[in-house]
Amino acid sequence: MQLVLDNLDVFLVGMRTTATLTLVSFAVAMVIGVLLAACRVSPIPPLRAAGAFYVETIRNTPLTVLFLLFFFGLTKVGVLFGGFTTAVIVLGGYTGAFVGETVRSGINSVSRGQAEAARSIGLTFPQTLTIVVLPQALRTVVAPIGSLFIALIKNSSIASVIAVEELVFRTDALSNQTARGIPIFIGAVIAYLAMTIPSGFAFAALERRVAIKR
Repeated sequence: MQLVLDNLDVFLVGMRTTATLTLVSFAVAMVIGVLLAACRVSPIPPLRAAGAFYVETIRNTPLTVLFLLFFFGLTKVGVLFGGFTTAVIVLGGYTGAFVGETVRSGINSVSRGQAEAARSIGLTFPQTLTIVVLPQALRTVVAPIGSLFIALIKNSSIASVIAVEELVFRTDALSNQTARGIPIFIGAVIAYLAMTIPSGFAFAALERRVAIKR
């Protein structure tokens, strides 16, 4: 492991990029996910159909294909994004589809009577959703959203295929440079565990803190 310690700065820089990419992508995913969930439970059929189409299309498309499509495919039609921006768009859009279904399940867990009561006092559907339903729904899905966050940390490694210098990209470069792949990639495993395990504990603590008392 001395090789890992001697190149600790490489791992730390890679971890920093991975953490930044994950956090920004997660913020994008949460926005997309909430909007998708709202579409999926909307009383307007075209919105429900659009939400369902997005979710089913994205969830059933390999993430690597989405990376290559956005990074290389859009270049052919003159749409240019940097590697990091592309990674945020793809990871955020991909994870957002899963967040949307998770939030939708939370919305469905809220008593229908509460929504009906809100509508009976004159609240519109958007008001009912944002004021009454979503605050409760989000509190019930902290654990599955935490699982999606951890999956996002790991999925961010695919950004290495478009030369985003996150942990896997830097680890692979170091492995090629030193010709000692096994200890280098063991170091990468430890680095990922250093990000995923604390994240799991953090979301578990958040879940306990915001749990709805029954």
